[in-house]
Amino acid sequence: MKQQMKNRYRLFKRGWGVYYAFNNETGNSESLHTRDKEEATRLVHAMNEAGRMTAMSTQIARAYLTASDPEITKRTWRFVVEEIIKLKIKGAAGSTVGRWQNASKDKALESLFPMALLETRAGHILKAIEAGTVSTNVYLRRIHNFAVGMGWLPWPLVPKKMWPKVVYQPKRAITPGEHQKIIARERNPEKRDYYELLWHLAGAQSDVADLYAGDVDWSDWTIGYDRHKLKDRPATRIKPAIIHFGEEVAEILNRRPKSGPLFPYLCTLPEKDRATEFHQRCRGLGIQGVTLHSYRYAWAERARKCGF
Repeated sequence: MKQQMKNRYRLFKRGWGVYYAFNNETGNSESLHTRDKEEATRLVHAMNEAGRMTAMSTQIARAYLTASDPEITKRTWRFVVEEIIKLKIKGAAGSTVGRWQNASKDKALESLFPMALLETRAGHILKAIEAGTVSTNVYLRRIHNFAVGMGWLPWPLVPKKMWPKVVYQPKRAITPGEHQKIIARERNPEKRDYYELLWHLAGAQSDVADLYAGDVDWSDWTIGYDRHKLKDRPATRIKPAIIHFGEEVAEILNRRPKSGPLFPYLCTLPEKDRATEFHQRCRGLGIQGVTLHSYRYAWAERARKCGF
């Protein structure tokens, strides 16, 4: 004899005579907006039938999908992230791998990671985004799209146009006055020279931190280096950054080591640690709204004023 599927809803009547449907799974109840018992019974029956049909359809779909891909019901969101990181380790720059590893530690995604892909609903995705930050939205969107692209999700859980918009915090350039305050306060010669070079060269923080004495060509006063963010591209498409410098930069360079890395300590730090140290310096000076990337904005603003 077949075991009867347990009804999701049961009927009950409030003291004022209106019938309600009680959800046995969630513990919530909803009004049926009727005082007629026969009508209320039909409504609850219809709700239970709809639930049974949905469950049956899901089981049928799961059976078909499992036949074509036996692992499809076992894959979780953590599995997807781990596969992405494996691919990044093989082909991407170290900084990219680091960012993905940080994303895998996002607390807003903890409830999602152990969940099977096929058991996930759009509400789970939106709830994680709401609980997280801008980074959560960005990386969860990439994780979701990767799962769809690999065929591990049969269809998108959240349509492309329905994803919450990514809204970044306002960014601005560091001002000359702020830069001078930072330089005046900084007692560490290596960090002070590093901030000075960022001001003059407008390089990305990792590119400047990883400069070597051999990158400086004193014959024509240029600094040449390969961008970190381009290292995963084909070698034929990569062109090194070549920057001409003047007397002020020459003075800074002459204070740095004549061989090996120009910044022996800073080049060993992860991006986030350099950013944290800079943030602490700014906070101590009452400077808000700037990061190491603000040096690039500042150079761009100066270049614009010069007619670039």
